[in-house]
Amino acid sequence: MAHDDRCTDPHHHVYSGDAFVAEVERSCEARGLRLTPLRASALRLIADAGRPLKAYELLDRMKATHEGAAPPTVYRALDFLLENGFIHKLSSINAFVACHHPGGERHAVPFLICDVCQSAIELEDLQVVKLLDDRAGALGFSPRAQTLEVHGLCAACAAADTADRD
Repeated sequence: MAHDDRCTDPHHHVYSGDAFVAEVERSCEARGLRLTPLRASALRLIADAGRPLKAYELLDRMKATHEGAAPPTVYRALDFLLENGFIHKLSSINAFVACHHPGGERHAVPFLICDVCQSAIELEDLQVVKLLDDRAGALGFSPRAQTLEVHGLCAACAAADTADRD
């Protein structure tokens, strides 16, 4: 599969929580960062969720294995994971998803978010990112961060919607 095909294939980067945490641990070691057990647990739960998780959903899941899990500790873990590029925050739905490139440098990606099932696909389309950067530059704007969130229906929900109407 060519690189451009992989960039738009939503199934290209599928991780189990354990494999994802192992990759992040390698990245942390290389970068001199500390992945505490609480941070690793939060990361594993986000990766295993299969959909974006809200902070309080994460807190509820963490309480099963971490007695002292409380909103401040979960938010500190999320802040660390966000700041270091291991997860993304989807602001429009106030939820978090695992980053498909946790060991790489920060990158800008569009997300396709289903309004029915709340799935989110990290669409690594470099052309879209370049187009936005180029347009911003042409207007004299210097982007610092870029997260494009596109809402609609995923293929499964669109098919179900069509079947319901028939």
